[in-house]
Amino acid sequence: MIIRTATCALLAAFLLAGCGEKKEEQAAQEQQSTAPAATTTNEAATTAPAASGAKIGNCDVVGPKGSIPIASPAKAGQLTVEVSLPAPIWWNGDTPESIKDGMEYCLAAEIAYRAGFETLQVVNVGWDPLVTGQTSGFDVAFSEISITDERKKVVDFSVPYFSSDIAVLARADKPIDDKTIKDVTVGVQQATTGAAFATDTLKLTKVQVYPDQGDMFTALRAGQIDAAITDTSIVLAEEVNSQGKVKVMGQYKTGESYGGLYPKGGANNATIDKIIQAIIDDGTIKKLGQKYLAAAWGKDPADVPVWNP
Repeated sequence: MIIRTATCALLAAFLLAGCGEKKEEQAAQEQQSTAPAATTTNEAATTAPAASGAKIGNCDVVGPKGSIPIASPAKAGQLTVEVSLPAPIWWNGDTPESIKDGMEYCLAAEIAYRAGFETLQVVNVGWDPLVTGQTSGFDVAFSEISITDERKKVVDFSVPYFSSDIAVLARADKPIDDKTIKDVTVGVQQATTGAAFATDTLKLTKVQVYPDQGDMFTALRAGQIDAAITDTSIVLAEEVNSQGKVKVMGQYKTGESYGGLYPKGGANNATIDKIIQAIIDDGTIKKLGQKYLAAAWGKDPADVPVWNP
């Protein structure tokens, strides 16, 4: 697929590389991890050992390996990462066992490698427990999670790595606009910023709440709801995934940013933050975005009409 120059330029604005003051450069010697690879898996987790030290899953990891080591990970010898699936493009696959790449998966893989590990364990958890601090036994979570003051009360966040607004998705054969959205049934995902925006800002009264985005999008395609509201980055991916059945109708500028989610007060939070900042500063995050997001969207996010609340 040919990626338009405008799309890549817009992506640079969405990815927060180089936006804001650059942190002090981390000076740490490259070192080889001697921790044993984890072998225990279950139906909600999988391990992905690196091949020849250059890959984790299908992700090319550039390192340097062990440049910012994690002394005491949640599970010995590996990075343990939580996500709420499905999350296409960000995590390519419907189960932890099937996922080998994607924007956030490869970000997690890069963190693992720079921390000195060749093993990444993915754990699938519910969205509501994740953002309300009810999960444990992990190092960091990536699930297109918007940083909010309310969530900061129970979890910690990394430096932001992506900027996203909120958009409206509807069936292509039944389009809506900023006026008619007030009169239709709108789906939202439980405990998301999109859900709060629909009720608190837009004052919508016909709102159907779903536990995850997969159920919400299925309901939209089936005609059980007329529209779905969530992050612009997510609905752009769903438009492509639907093969023309649904379309992004408009977006609202909210100025949200995604961050990695940490256990509240976690001992490794500051160290992982240094790794993420290094991945931003050296341009690796931008390359991941161009590979996974721009190619999948196939369109410039700026082409989506901006609606007033």
